[in-house]
Amino acid sequence: MIGITILGATGTIGINTLDVIARHKERYRVVALTANRDHGRMFELCGIWRPEYAVMADPDAAEQLDRRLRQAEIPVRVLSGVEGLERVSSLDGVDCVMAAIVGAAGLLPTLAAAKTGKRILLANKEALVMSGDLFMEEVKRHDAELLPIDSEHNAVFQCLPNGCREDLSDHGVRRILLTSSGGPFRRFALSELADVTPDQACAHPNWVMGRKISVDSATMMNKGLEVIEACHLFDLAHDDIQIVVHPQSIIHSMVEYVDGSVLAQMASPDMRVPIAHALAWPERVVSGAQRLDLFSVATLNFEPPDRERFPCIQYAYDAVEAGGTAPAVLNAANEVAVEAFLDGRLPFTGIPRIIHDVMGEVRSVPAADLGTVLAADRDARTVAADMVRR
Repeated sequence: MIGITILGATGTIGINTLDVIARHKERYRVVALTANRDHGRMFELCGIWRPEYAVMADPDAAEQLDRRLRQAEIPVRVLSGVEGLERVSSLDGVDCVMAAIVGAAGLLPTLAAAKTGKRILLANKEALVMSGDLFMEEVKRHDAELLPIDSEHNAVFQCLPNGCREDLSDHGVRRILLTSSGGPFRRFALSELADVTPDQACAHPNWVMGRKISVDSATMMNKGLEVIEACHLFDLAHDDIQIVVHPQSIIHSMVEYVDGSVLAQMASPDMRVPIAHALAWPERVVSGAQRLDLFSVATLNFEPPDRERFPCIQYAYDAVEAGGTAPAVLNAANEVAVEAFLDGRLPFTGIPRIIHDVMGEVRSVPAADLGTVLAADRDARTVAADMVRR
């Protein structure tokens, strides 16, 4: 059986991963589950799945989980902190790691999986955004296997010849078309955006996602981060990646070839599709997703993104062009700004403002090593937090 660690088991990706695994219990064994602070939900999952390990990033939550498991006589070993996350990402009995921790917190455990040659199902785009070249070097050095879970990157992967991801021009690839729904504010007047609420921003028209990534979708920073991720995943320049707004979220992305062919991957907007694909690749297994009914979809629309409405797109292109630690600075500023918005300390339009100002203040330097990247992340967070308080 294939042993699996799920980083971020209580989040949307984690729950969907367990749903797919439940349909194929003869193939997969859950070795470890991790979460941040939701020890109540983790207790429930441990009762159902009986993993060998459960890790809470928050030490207090780990203590509470450990106490409840002991009282219930559920034999699960509880670990905590970054060390615990890294340990269950690199266990000998783990073949596959679902990297679904949101944000920069997912970088170190995902790197630990790469350094021990695991199959990594990458849902944490920030790991590549922050340390793209360094991360990919570790993947190659340790012969790890990196499969994308973001629906867009997974769609691109499915449209490439024989799973190739390097020297795409030698395989006739001209460019990648990353699709985006446009989020909930695609048709809002610019004057209305300053007053939108967190609940409005999190009400995605097509997808069920966590609050942070929902806000990223609403600002379209999510698509900007995906452009940076795609550059590293597919070894492409940012000029070879085009964003296409596709409100129906049926075509998840496309690959254009030099002969004029454009291959598209289509499915219902359900994360179980890319999860099942990556879990079983190169085979195919049942995901549980609803079958696509083209007659009910009827119409597919496409339009260019509005960069005045969504300036975060340009900031992401600027960051990847600048290189070095600029993408890490971009990501850190965005995480601080989104958290402030969700907490009611910053208006929605303050998110791109904070990102712009932080990128102007925190100088990008060559990303020579992981320490340099993490230092840039810390500096950007400090500057962004100060700007939020002003």
